Amino acid sequence: MKNFRILTVSTILLFLLLIILDTTDGIALWWYGLLFMFWFLMMAIASFSMSWKFYLKSITSNKIVTDKKIALTFDDGPNSEFTLKVLQILKDYNAKATFFCIGQNIETYPEILRAIADGGHDIGNHSFSHDLMIDFNSTERWLQEIKQTDNSIHKITGKKTTLFRPPFGVTTPKLAKALKVTEHKVIGWNIRSFDTVINNPQKILKRITKRVHPGAIILLHDKQSNVLLFLEHLLQFLQDHDYQAVTINELLHEN
Repeated sequence: MKNFRILTVSTILLFLLLIILDTTDGIALWWYGLLFMFWFLMMAIASFSMSWKFYLKSITSNKIVTDKKIALTFDDGPNSEFTLKVLQILKDYNAKATFFCIGQNIETYPEILRAIADGGHDIGNHSFSHDLMIDFNSTERWLQEIKQTDNSIHKITGKKTTLFRPPFGVTTPKLAKALKVTEHKVIGWNIRSFDTVINNPQKILKRITKRVHPGAIILLHDKQSNVLLFLEHLLQFLQDHDYQAVTINELLHEN
C-alpha cells in the first residue's frame, strides 16, 4: 500500500504542477494525457505484479530459508479428475503441498477437500467463484467471497485457513481493504510453471527445475491434465537434489 500511496501522491503533485505551468506559460493538452497514461499503465502493471507489494503485502518466497525446502502450491481445485491423483503422487514421494481451493469446487467435491486435509497438506482460500470479472469486485463483495470460502473449508475439514491467494494473481485496492478485515496472509509465488498455457510437460519441468532454490514457492494447478505428466518427475528431481517439499505454513516458519 505504501507504493500505491507514493504513486498516487506523486501523480497528483505532477497534475498540480501541470496546472500551474498551464496558467503561466501554457502547455499542450497531451501532457495531461501522457500523465494519465503513465498513471494508468503503472496501476495496471502493479495489479498483476504481486512481488511489487503495491496494494498489499504478499509473500512470494521465504528468502531467509537456508535449508533445501520449497513449497509446491496447487490452484483452482478441488478437481474431480486430477486432485486425488496428485495427492497419491505426493504421498508416494512423502511430499507436502498447499492447495488454494475455490469455494464452489469445495462445495461440489467436499470429499476431495477432506482427502487434502487428511493428507497433511495446507488448504488456502482462492475465492468462492474465481469469476473472470472478480477483480472488479467491491470490498463488500470480496469479503463475501473470502468469508464464504473460509466457512466452507471450516465446515468440511474443521480447520480454519489464514492463507489467501488472489485469483489470477491480481491485487486491487478493494481486495486490499477486504483482506485487512479478514487478516489473511496473501501468498504469491516466485516460480511460475505456466502449466495452464504450456502443454509440453518437459518444458514445464525444465522451467521449474532451473529456477528451484531454497525458500521458493512454485505455482501449479491441479485442474490440468499435464500436471500428472510432470509432477512425478519434478518430485524425483527434488528428491535427487535433496530438496524437501513442505507446506506454506512450514516454509514460512523456517528461520
